[in-house]
Amino acid sequence: MTRIQLSLLSVVALAGALVAGAPNAHALDKVHAGNPSDIAWAFVPLDVGVAEGIFAKYNLDVDVTSFGGDQKMQQGLAAGSIDFGLGGGPAMAFSVKGAPVIAVAALFGPPKNISIVVGYDSPIKSVSALKGKLISSSPVGSLTAWLLQRVSLDQGWGPDGIKIAALGGYEPGVAAMRTHEVDGLMSSVEGGLMLEKKQVGRNLTDMQKFAPHFITHVVFARRDLVAKNPDLVTRFLKGLFATVAFMKTHKPETLKVTISAMHEPPDVAEKTYDSEIGTFIPDGTFDPQAVEVLKQSFIDMGMLKAKPASDQMFTTQFLPVKP
Repeated sequence: MTRIQLSLLSVVALAGALVAGAPNAHALDKVHAGNPSDIAWAFVPLDVGVAEGIFAKYNLDVDVTSFGGDQKMQQGLAAGSIDFGLGGGPAMAFSVKGAPVIAVAALFGPPKNISIVVGYDSPIKSVSALKGKLISSSPVGSLTAWLLQRVSLDQGWGPDGIKIAALGGYEPGVAAMRTHEVDGLMSSVEGGLMLEKKQVGRNLTDMQKFAPHFITHVVFARRDLVAKNPDLVTRFLKGLFATVAFMKTHKPETLKVTISAMHEPPDVAEKTYDSEIGTFIPDGTFDPQAVEVLKQSFIDMGMLKAKPASDQMFTTQFLPVKP
């Protein structure tokens, strides 16, 4: 072997050693994340973070599973099938009641992204016409059920002025509305926009006005993960909130992922982005006034008999998130 060939082999060997010793050369940490619905745009940061390689910058390989409602996602967390979940603020009551999960960050403010949808040709034209009507939602204890109670209380009808059909997710609600088994359904605003395009349903009102100080969505983690691997929690949150920051300054890229992940037409995706992008919480902090509203919601829904301590609902260990 010539001296030149030996030199080349040495260079190759040295390059290989440098690559092997690089901090990001080892396999990414696998993380399983979930959300309660695949038609809610507030959860699309998971998809954007994966598609744009943002989680990978924090050495994470994230896969995403959609569940049919908050309760099913909480079951997935409790069973250990997922590590993190983006869920409804009221689901923090499960933590108070002993579920092995804890909220680690606030994600989305008032429920500007949730609406009551009625049939496209329904005679219901205003909220005042909902008295005694039957609306599909997730089960009692869910965010959508509580919001229906808020609307009823706001109208002076008491908590039961609007009847709740706990059919679960979006598809069962749409099917029941089509056959007139229910008068409407709780949906994401973007889900309502999709139904409007198909002339099946229409958004009657969004929910922001009925809960102006609120934390609609939070990030949950398994308690054992928080205790045993806080670094993983820190990196996941940094990846998630780095994605939120990216979305706010990269509309075209966000729309591209939204259209693909949620199977939305471009006009619906753009309307949703413009309406909801400003409601994301930039650093995961919990607004104290919104937390008090949440605590009262647990009592209103019959989930708890008294307001819990904040540390039973969430931890501030990882806040504020600074990607």
